Amino acid sequence: MSKYLEVLTPKNCQVIFIDQQPQMAFGVESIDRQTLKNNVVGLAKAAKVFGIPTTITTVESDAFSGNTYPELLAVFPENQILERSSMNSWDDQNVRDALAKHAREGRKKVVAAGLWTEVCVNTFALSCLHDTDYEMYIVADASGATSVDAQKFAMDRMIQAGMVPMTWQQVLLEWQRDWARRETYDAVMSIVREHSGAYGMGVDYAYTHVHKAQERVKHGPRIGPNPAK
Repeated sequence: MSKYLEVLTPKNCQVIFIDQQPQMAFGVESIDRQTLKNNVVGLAKAAKVFGIPTTITTVESDAFSGNTYPELLAVFPENQILERSSMNSWDDQNVRDALAKHAREGRKKVVAAGLWTEVCVNTFALSCLHDTDYEMYIVADASGATSVDAQKFAMDRMIQAGMVPMTWQQVLLEWQRDWARRETYDAVMSIVREHSGAYGMGVDYAYTHVHKAQERVKHGPRIGPNPAK
Protein backbone atom coordinates (compact mmCIF):
# COMPACT_ATOMS: atom_id res chain seq x y z
CA MET A 1 0.00 0.00 0.00
CA SER A 2 1.17 3.50 -0.79
CA LYS A 3 1.09 4.64 2.84
CA TYR A 4 3.95 2.26 3.61
CA LEU A 5 6.06 4.00 0.99
CA GLU A 6 6.11 7.11 3.17
CA VAL A 7 9.23 7.47 5.26
CA LEU A 8 9.00 8.36 8.92
CA THR A 9 9.34 12.07 9.63
CA PRO A 10 9.32 14.07 12.86
CA LYS A 11 5.79 15.22 11.94
CA ASN A 12 3.97 12.03 10.96
CA CYS A 13 4.62 9.62 13.82
CA GLN A 14 4.51 8.98 17.54
CA VAL A 15 6.29 6.48 19.78
CA ILE A 16 5.05 4.05 22.41
CA PHE A 17 7.23 2.11 24.85
CA ILE A 18 5.44 -0.93 26.27
CA ASP A 19 6.50 -2.63 29.51
CA GLN A 20 10.19 -1.80 29.40
CA GLN A 21 10.50 -3.14 32.93
CA PRO A 22 13.08 -5.37 34.64
CA GLN A 23 10.92 -8.41 35.38
CA MET A 24 9.87 -8.49 31.75
CA ALA A 25 13.49 -8.12 30.64
CA PHE A 26 14.52 -11.07 32.85
CA GLY A 27 12.56 -13.37 30.54
CA VAL A 28 14.07 -12.05 27.30
CA GLU A 29 16.20 -14.57 25.41
CA SER A 30 15.97 -13.22 21.85
CA ILE A 31 18.55 -10.43 22.31
CA ASP A 32 21.26 -9.60 24.81
CA ARG A 33 19.48 -7.67 27.53
CA GLN A 34 22.08 -4.94 27.90
CA THR A 35 21.95 -4.42 24.14
CA LEU A 36 18.17 -4.30 24.37
CA LYS A 37 18.25 -1.55 26.98
CA ASN A 38 20.88 0.35 24.99
CA ASN A 39 18.60 0.27 21.96
CA VAL A 40 15.53 1.33 23.93
CA VAL A 41 17.34 4.32 25.40
CA GLY A 42 18.83 5.22 22.01
CA LEU A 43 15.35 5.22 20.49
CA ALA A 44 14.02 7.30 23.38
CA LYS A 45 16.77 9.89 22.99
CA ALA A 46 16.07 10.07 19.28
CA ALA A 47 12.38 10.71 19.93
CA LYS A 48 13.33 13.44 22.38
CA VAL A 49 15.68 15.16 19.93
CA PHE A 50 13.07 15.26 17.18
CA GLY A 51 10.16 16.19 19.44
CA ILE A 52 8.22 12.99 18.79
CA PRO A 53 5.29 12.56 21.20
CA THR A 54 6.06 9.52 23.33
CA THR A 55 3.81 7.30 25.43
CA ILE A 56 5.23 5.08 28.18
CA THR A 57 2.97 2.34 29.49
CA THR A 58 3.62 -0.32 32.13
CA VAL A 59 1.93 -3.43 33.46
CA GLU A 60 1.61 -4.50 37.10
CA SER A 61 4.61 -2.44 38.20
CA ASP A 62 4.24 -2.99 41.94
CA ALA A 63 2.87 -6.53 41.84
CA PHE A 64 5.25 -8.09 39.33
CA SER A 65 7.09 -6.18 36.64
CA GLY A 66 9.02 -3.49 38.52
CA ASN A 67 9.72 0.09 37.55
CA THR A 68 10.50 1.27 34.03
CA TYR A 69 14.22 1.44 33.27
CA PRO A 70 15.51 4.59 35.00
CA GLU A 71 17.60 5.37 31.90
CA LEU A 72 14.38 5.56 29.86
CA LEU A 73 12.56 7.65 32.45
CA ALA A 74 15.52 10.04 32.60
CA VAL A 75 14.92 10.90 28.94
CA PHE A 76 11.27 11.77 29.63
CA PRO A 77 11.12 12.89 33.28
CA GLU A 78 7.92 14.85 32.60
CA ASN A 79 5.95 11.95 31.08
CA GLN A 80 3.05 10.28 32.79
CA ILE A 81 3.44 6.52 33.13
CA LEU A 82 0.27 4.78 31.99
CA GLU A 83 -0.19 1.79 34.29
CA ARG A 84 -2.28 -1.18 33.18
CA SER A 85 -3.56 -4.53 34.38
CA SER A 86 -4.04 -6.03 30.91
CA MET A 87 -1.16 -7.50 28.95
CA ASN A 88 -2.72 -5.84 25.90
CA SER A 89 -2.12 -2.09 26.06
CA TRP A 90 -5.05 -1.51 23.70
CA ASP A 91 -7.38 -2.65 26.49
CA ASP A 92 -6.47 0.47 28.49
CA GLN A 93 -8.41 3.66 27.75
CA ASN A 94 -5.58 5.93 28.87
CA VAL A 95 -3.31 4.36 26.24
CA ARG A 96 -5.99 4.69 23.57
CA ASP A 97 -6.57 8.32 24.47
CA ALA A 98 -2.86 9.18 24.39
CA LEU A 99 -2.42 7.65 20.94
CA ALA A 100 -5.61 9.23 19.64
CA LYS A 101 -4.54 12.69 20.78
CA HIS A 102 -1.38 12.50 18.70
CA ALA A 103 -3.15 10.79 15.79
CA ARG A 104 -5.49 13.76 15.55
CA GLU A 105 -2.38 15.88 14.97
CA GLY A 106 -1.56 13.76 11.90
CA ARG A 107 0.68 11.30 13.73
CA LYS A 108 -0.95 8.04 12.67
CA LYS A 109 2.34 6.17 12.27
CA VAL A 110 2.89 4.46 15.64
CA VAL A 111 6.48 3.41 16.36
CA ALA A 112 6.28 0.68 19.01
CA ALA A 113 8.91 -1.06 21.14
CA GLY A 114 8.15 -3.34 24.05
CA LEU A 115 8.41 -6.53 26.07
CA TRP A 116 7.57 -9.20 25.27
CA THR A 117 7.28 -9.03 21.50
CA GLU A 118 5.11 -12.14 21.27
CA VAL A 119 2.61 -10.95 23.88
CA CYS A 120 2.45 -7.31 24.87
CA VAL A 121 3.68 -5.89 21.57
CA ASN A 122 1.88 -8.39 19.35
CA THR A 123 -1.56 -8.15 20.97
CA PHE A 124 -1.41 -4.36 21.21
CA ALA A 125 -0.34 -3.93 17.61
CA LEU A 126 -2.91 -6.32 16.18
CA SER A 127 -5.75 -4.84 18.25
CA CYS A 128 -4.80 -1.24 17.50
CA LEU A 129 -4.52 -1.93 13.79
CA HIS A 130 -7.84 -3.78 13.81
CA ASP A 131 -9.72 -0.89 15.44
CA THR A 132 -8.10 2.17 13.85
CA ASP A 133 -6.57 3.54 10.68
CA TYR A 134 -3.18 3.92 12.36
CA GLU A 135 -0.05 2.39 10.88
CA MET A 136 2.26 0.28 13.02
CA TYR A 137 6.08 0.27 12.92
CA ILE A 138 7.67 -2.32 15.21
CA VAL A 139 11.20 -1.60 16.43
CA ALA A 140 12.46 -5.16 16.52
CA ASP A 141 15.79 -4.57 18.25
CA ALA A 142 14.19 -2.44 20.99
CA SER A 143 11.74 -5.26 21.68
CA GLY A 144 12.50 -8.66 23.14
CA ALA A 145 10.88 -12.09 23.33
CA THR A 146 11.30 -15.20 25.45
CA SER A 147 13.16 -17.04 22.67
CA VAL A 148 14.59 -16.43 19.22
CA ASP A 149 11.66 -18.38 17.76
CA ALA A 150 9.16 -16.33 19.76
CA GLN A 151 10.65 -13.13 18.35
CA LYS A 152 10.69 -14.45 14.80
CA PHE A 153 7.15 -15.76 14.74
CA ALA A 154 5.74 -12.70 16.52
CA MET A 155 7.43 -10.43 13.99
CA ASP A 156 6.26 -12.68 11.13
CA ARG A 157 2.69 -12.52 12.38
CA MET A 158 2.74 -8.74 12.63
CA ILE A 159 4.36 -8.34 9.22
CA GLN A 160 1.68 -10.57 7.71
CA ALA A 161 -0.90 -8.24 9.25
CA GLY A 162 0.67 -5.24 7.51
CA MET A 163 3.08 -3.90 10.11
CA VAL A 164 6.54 -2.61 9.31
CA PRO A 165 9.66 -3.99 11.02
CA MET A 166 12.44 -1.52 11.82
CA THR A 167 15.55 -1.08 13.95
CA TRP A 168 16.06 1.79 16.36
CA GLN A 169 18.97 3.24 14.36
CA GLN A 170 16.92 3.04 11.18
CA VAL A 171 14.24 5.14 12.90
CA LEU A 172 16.82 7.67 14.13
CA LEU A 173 18.39 8.16 10.70
CA GLU A 174 15.04 8.25 8.92
CA TRP A 175 14.04 11.14 11.18
CA GLN A 176 17.33 12.94 10.51
CA ARG A 177 17.21 12.16 6.76
CA ASP A 178 19.56 14.94 5.68
CA TRP A 179 22.93 15.73 7.28
CA ALA A 180 22.33 19.35 6.27
CA ARG A 181 19.63 19.45 8.96
CA ARG A 182 21.99 21.19 11.32
CA GLU A 183 19.50 21.85 14.12
CA THR A 184 19.54 18.14 15.06
CA TYR A 185 22.90 17.07 13.64
CA ASP A 186 24.98 17.38 16.82
CA ALA A 187 22.35 15.70 18.99
CA VAL A 188 22.04 12.81 16.54
CA MET A 189 25.81 12.37 16.50
CA SER A 190 25.80 12.34 20.29
CA ILE A 191 23.24 9.52 20.31
CA VAL A 192 25.22 7.62 17.68
CA ARG A 193 28.47 7.88 19.61
CA GLU A 194 26.85 6.65 22.80
CA HIS A 195 24.50 3.96 21.51
CA SER A 196 25.51 2.84 17.99
CA GLY A 197 28.39 0.50 18.75
CA ALA A 198 31.05 0.33 16.03
CA TYR A 199 29.35 3.12 14.08
CA GLY A 200 29.64 5.38 17.12
CA MET A 201 33.27 4.41 17.68
CA GLY A 202 33.94 5.26 14.04
CA VAL A 203 32.36 8.68 14.48
CA ASP A 204 34.61 9.36 17.49
CA TYR A 205 37.65 8.27 15.48
CA ALA A 206 36.72 10.40 12.49
CA TYR A 207 36.08 13.46 14.65
CA THR A 208 39.39 13.24 16.50
CA HIS A 209 41.80 11.69 14.00
CA VAL A 210 40.45 12.92 10.66
CA HIS A 211 38.83 16.24 11.54
CA LYS A 212 41.17 16.88 14.52
CA ALA A 213 38.38 17.71 16.94
CA GLN A 214 38.92 17.58 20.68
CA GLU A 215 38.13 14.36 22.50
CA ARG A 216 34.66 14.21 24.04
CA VAL A 217 35.96 13.78 27.57
CA LYS A 218 38.76 15.34 29.57
CA HIS A 219 41.27 12.91 31.03
CA GLY A 220 44.69 12.76 32.62
CA PRO A 221 47.88 13.20 30.59
CA ARG A 222 49.03 10.40 28.31
CA ILE A 223 52.30 9.04 29.73
CA GLY A 224 54.89 7.03 27.79
CA PRO A 225 55.88 4.98 26.04
CA ASN A 226 58.55 4.00 28.54
CA PRO A 227 60.12 0.66 27.55
CA ALA A 228 61.09 -1.46 30.53
CA LYS A 229 64.85 -1.95 31.00
